Amino acid sequence: MKFTLKAKDPLSKARAGTVTTAHGEIQTPIFMPVGTAGTVKAVHQRELELDINAQIILGNTYHLYLRPGLDILEKAGGLHKFIGWDRPILTDSGGYQVYSLSKVRKIKEEGVTFNSHIDGSKHLFTPEYAMDIQRTIGADIIMAFDECTPYPCDYTYAAESIKMTHRWLKRCCTHFDNTEPKYGFDQTLFPIVQGSVYKDLRIKSAEFIASMEREGNAIGGLSVGEPAEEMYAMTEIVCDILPYEKPRYLMGVGTPINILENIALGVDMFDCVMPTRNARNGMLFTKNGIINIRNKKWENDFSPIEPDSDLHVDLVTSKAYLRHLVHSKEMLGAQIATLHNLHFYLWLVKEARERIISGEFYEWKNQMVKVLGNKL
Repeated sequence: MKFTLKAKDPLSKARAGTVTTAHGEIQTPIFMPVGTAGTVKAVHQRELELDINAQIILGNTYHLYLRPGLDILEKAGGLHKFIGWDRPILTDSGGYQVYSLSKVRKIKEEGVTFNSHIDGSKHLFTPEYAMDIQRTIGADIIMAFDECTPYPCDYTYAAESIKMTHRWLKRCCTHFDNTEPKYGFDQTLFPIVQGSVYKDLRIKSAEFIASMEREGNAIGGLSVGEPAEEMYAMTEIVCDILPYEKPRYLMGVGTPINILENIALGVDMFDCVMPTRNARNGMLFTKNGIINIRNKKWENDFSPIEPDSDLHVDLVTSKAYLRHLVHSKEMLGAQIATLHNLHFYLWLVKEARERIISGEFYEWKNQMVKVLGNKL
């Protein structure tokens, strides 16, 4: 993997760059649609490519491991071939899912034992096995196995947790470096900075992660319930420490405003289930604010979803029709809303990139954040 910086915004820490992987280039800053179980929910791969122009999507290690399982993925030749997607893929390590399974998992030095949410069966993820699983899935960018601490989190627990995350990282790196990719193309391992919302722990973790000298780095453990101001403070601290010449990935973030503010702090890559999950509940993100399409005010609104969009469904679908579909629980409603939201998120980061290159990002960002949260 290569990362090339093209431009830096003069009034913020925002940057525009290019990540080059075996499955193509990614123009940063970038948003990555989440495809938990080998599918971005309600969207066909052809639409992802042609309508949304997703340059990279995510797969979820925990879910793919449980279903369809590693045997199927390996027989298929990896996730790319299994789902019919020839652009880059990133997989998380399963650490976040393990965090969210707090009632059915135990964390030890060896790794994490957990019970499947599908059938209750018992499994063990070690740092080494997390690397093996992601080798089998075959993503271009894979994540180190870490512990994602909750919010709020006791300082002592957070301090012990990052020590273990760092020990696990060493094991991930050793095992990754001593194994080969399975499908004839290179994979890249990103470590993850943790430390909850404690400045000294974030500094300590970021310095350790930087010292590992991997090709890119991630920031985890944020957007788990903490106030946005704390997220921004931790991101700024970490971005000032992580190597300037390597891509920075802020995991699980977030709202359109969160994305713009974190781009301004030096983040290059984002993912979040918000645009897809909220779409299925009738929430649309637009250039002028947020639409709850379920509201009665849209019942007789026959204007297009977003009239200045270049997405086909935005132009040919009225708000009234989409409201009808959502109220009727028609699958098409979820599909249209999901296409719209993902297209908007990809438009937002593309526009941010163009503004960084032209030197106008900071002023544009400040204008956008005033309107993106408006309830329309």
